[in-house]
Amino acid sequence: MVTAAQPLSAPPADPRRPRAAAVRHLGPNWYATVMGTAIVATAGTALPVHLPGLRPLCAAVWALSLAMLLVLLGGRAQHWRHHRDQARAHLLDPATAPFYGCVAMALLSVGGGALAVGRDWIGPRAALALDVVLFTAGTATALAAAVTVPYLMAVRHRVTPEQATPVWLLPLVAPMVSAAQGPLLVPHLPPGQARATLLLGCFALFGLSLLATLVMLPLVFTRLITRGPLPLALTPTLFLVLGPLGQSTTAAGNFAGVAPGVLPAPYADGFGILAVLHGVPVMGFALLWLGLATVHVVRARRHGMGFAMTWWAFTFPVGTCVTGTASLARHTGLLAYDALAVALYAVLLTAVALAAFGTVRGLVSGALLAGPRPAPAAPRPVTARTT
Repeated sequence: MVTAAQPLSAPPADPRRPRAAAVRHLGPNWYATVMGTAIVATAGTALPVHLPGLRPLCAAVWALSLAMLLVLLGGRAQHWRHHRDQARAHLLDPATAPFYGCVAMALLSVGGGALAVGRDWIGPRAALALDVVLFTAGTATALAAAVTVPYLMAVRHRVTPEQATPVWLLPLVAPMVSAAQGPLLVPHLPPGQARATLLLGCFALFGLSLLATLVMLPLVFTRLITRGPLPLALTPTLFLVLGPLGQSTTAAGNFAGVAPGVLPAPYADGFGILAVLHGVPVMGFALLWLGLATVHVVRARRHGMGFAMTWWAFTFPVGTCVTGTASLARHTGLLAYDALAVALYAVLLTAVALAAFGTVRGLVSGALLAGPRPAPAAPRPVTARTT
């Protein structure tokens, strides 16, 4: 007897299908795992204190992030090759499309980490070449996402104010990551026009991302206040707001670090002033938002929030606050920022450990790569016991 769930005839087996089927539901949100891993290495090397054994550990973590990026790029290539319908569906899904900003940020994070600590493993020349490639690809992808995703939201997606979440910030934050990583390449360019062009180009990316974030963030905050807490699975995304705050502070500090000798004295001094006058109030707001997001997560856990890939939102944004606070420590000399940077780094390590554990467990069980479960066609019959 053939049941409704069994096909009358099966198609011939294709040895490539099991591998291709495994990546069918591999969305762009998976790049957040690369970002969250790479920021551990970058933030660790940026700390204003030197802990024994920390740099070799950061180098190993960076190597892991590079391996993860290569594996993920291969998986996404298979996804686009065998499941173009699903890839197109991701672009047309307002809940998934913003995660294409994570593609750019993953490339930029690994590239920046190559110069910061990866050179300990692959050498300075290879690290520079890798960063040039990843910075170029990441910046191009960031600009494409910053334009394409908002365009799709306006023209193809059907979104309402009630659907606003911090995920909408992802494609707008990506250029800020590029702005923060670009100054690392400035000293490697010929003096004169080349260095000034890259520095001011990064400053333009800083303004692009910052102003776009200031436009989008009120929508997120208004939805949170007027419509109540986010759904449980999306509650960790509140930490994404920390991303543009910490990254812009990091970028301002990096501008100040390379501007002398690249720009005339008044403008170079201006970047030094910007690093403090922008960073101090922005990091103050970041601490406020960190407290707000934390109490929302505690509430969600009490209401049954389980692990989801959104837990990676705890990692990269907190890491940018570490690098931003470390930048303020360098430019102000205040010990308070030293202590805050170390405390935030401890939070980052805890968040990465929790997110990585849940991800590995989900991969082993197959739950994270499985497709969405179809809703039951009819409610299950209910039986009652009578006495």
